This record gives sequence, structure tokens and C-alpha cells, in this order.
Amino acid sequence: MDIGGSGIKGAPVDLSTGELTSGRHRVATPKPATPDAAIDAVRMVVDHHGWDRPLGVTVPGVVIGGVVLTAANIDSAWIGLDAKSLMTDRLELPVTVLNDADAAGIAEVRFGDHDASHGVVLLLTFGTGIGSALINNGVLVPNTEFGHLEFKGGMAEEYAAGRLVKRDNMEIGWWAERVNHFLQHMDLILSPRIVIVGGGVSKRFEEFRDQLNTRAIVVPARLRNNAGIVGAAMAAATEELT
Repeated sequence: MDIGGSGIKGAPVDLSTGELTSGRHRVATPKPATPDAAIDAVRMVVDHHGWDRPLGVTVPGVVIGGVVLTAANIDSAWIGLDAKSLMTDRLELPVTVLNDADAAGIAEVRFGDHDASHGVVLLLTFGTGIGSALINNGVLVPNTEFGHLEFKGGMAEEYAAGRLVKRDNMEIGWWAERVNHFLQHMDLILSPRIVIVGGGVSKRFEEFRDQLNTRAIVVPARLRNNAGIVGAAMAAATEELT
């Protein structure tokens, strides 16, 4: 299950292949996206699939021990919330909660680019905001939130989030130039070997790949916008086994 700024979506996942075993079901993220309203929406997706087993849920914020410490593009009532306990009680299922981009990152390492398990890899999800996952030799460094770095006089995601292409009717070439500025900045800070571009706009990667000029190899997320769902399922399965 992936809770995003504009949509809440989920599907069962075959963890031997990383493929969804039935169609992804999506409902609009409530406005405001309070915990109660979002959990009601999550229940709609769970009920749609008739799901009664361990559930992985991503949120756009820092998550430590199931507690949400920041809230990006969802209601501030999430901050300080033990989301794992609340969702487990409300949904009557074992629930694992993690950062949305972290989920996408672990999924791409396992099921995406085979080279992503070696060296420093940076995944950036361009959607309502900019999520990030930093991985070193296959090991996740959680909760990086590079989209909140100060950049060009504001937060990076205010400058180059994927939503700008649609919301501001921004030509994708102009937007890609902004993304390239941000990637070059991240290149200076982290020197990643590979940068993976995820989020909804990743399906249009071929339209702007030639405008991305960094030392790193830049590739689209192979799981596209399903990466968060797959990573959430991986996290739920891991917690079930531990």
C-alpha cells in the first residue's frame, strides 16, 4: 500500500518476481489527508482486494519504529503518530509502515537494475514532492528526504517536483532542466554511481533523458510507479519473518 499526496494505491505482490498479482487499485488521497481519513481510504483498497494478510504501508515522511516524524504532502496530524499501532488496530491486520521512497529504493535494488546492489545508488521519486532513497552496496540508509534540501532559494521539491509538469503546465523540457540542476547538486554531495528516476513521471523518461547530464548513470525505475507498493510488500514480509 502506497499513501501519496494525490492517490492511495495498493495491490498484492509476488515477492519472487516483484510483479503485482492483480491490478493496482487506487483511490484519491482525502483532503485533508488526516490519519483517520487516510486509513479509511487504505481500508477501501484492502477491502477491494479482499486482503487479510500482513500489509506494508508507505507514507511520505520520516518513519522510525512505525512512528511518523515528518509529514510531506499529508496532514500535519501524522507527526508523532504511531502509525504502525494505529493501522494494525484499525485494519485488524499486521501492518508495517515505512517511508515511501525507501520502499521504492529497496524494491528497485531487488527487482530493478541489477547493478543497483553495488556502490552508492540514489533513487529519486518525482511526484507530488521529491522522495529519496540512498543505498550503499545494497544496504538502505533510511529517511534521507533529500527533496527537502534547501535548493535555489527554497526546498528542492518546490523547484523540481514532478507535479510541476502537470500543475503549472510546464513543458517537460523546461522541467527536465530543473531536474538536471538538482541531479548535478546531488552529484557533488554524494557522488552516486547510479541515479534511478522514479515516480509517476518516470514513464516519460525517454522524453527527457538526453537533458540529464551528470557523472552518474541515470536510469528510469524499472518498476515505475509500482516500486513503492512492491517495497512495502517486501517490508511487510520481512517483518513477518523476524
